[in-house]
Amino acid sequence: MIARAGPATPTGIGETSRRRYHPPIRTRLAAPGDADAIRAIYNVEVLGSTNTFDMVPRTPDEQVAWLDEHRGVHPAIVAVEGAGVTRGHVGADGEIVLGFGSLSVYRERPGYAATAENSLYVDRDHRGKGIGRALLDELLTLARGHGFHSLIARIAGHNETSIGLHRAAGFELVGVEREVGRHHRQWLDVVELQRVL
Repeated sequence: MIARAGPATPTGIGETSRRRYHPPIRTRLAAPGDADAIRAIYNVEVLGSTNTFDMVPRTPDEQVAWLDEHRGVHPAIVAVEGAGVTRGHVGADGEIVLGFGSLSVYRERPGYAATAENSLYVDRDHRGKGIGRALLDELLTLARGHGFHSLIARIAGHNETSIGLHRAAGFELVGVEREVGRHHRQWLDVVELQRVL
């Protein structure tokens, strides 16, 4: 179900039309037809940044498997174009996918079941337009709706934009893991933020 501008639907998937987003965008659950667009956005980060700790671009089959893992209580969502957006990666039903996000299992042990981890990526050509905030707001709505108590964000320490986005959405710094990852010949810290829902 897609809601009209205004409050989100009970499932949380709806249209975002707040003034801070230019142009208005919609968020919705990711569909199989979004796999190539999500993969294109993600693989740019794998190859050209240290925002992810993956080192090898995803294949089409790996992307389909990732989407299959992100259904139900740990969904994947996409932000799709508003009026006037004509360039980007084409997803399901011919819509332009501007970014994507997901909720994932935080830890495998049952005692952690009420906590999820979020991640989000915005197409480089569409950054600075409120898309990351729209995705994060939607993930928070979905996390609450699925009964999660806590949401964790683990962000490469140099990614001040993502850290700032999460802080603005009410996440608090809970720790820094020093030089726990390596990508593109760089040691990377991980900043962990948390929001109790």
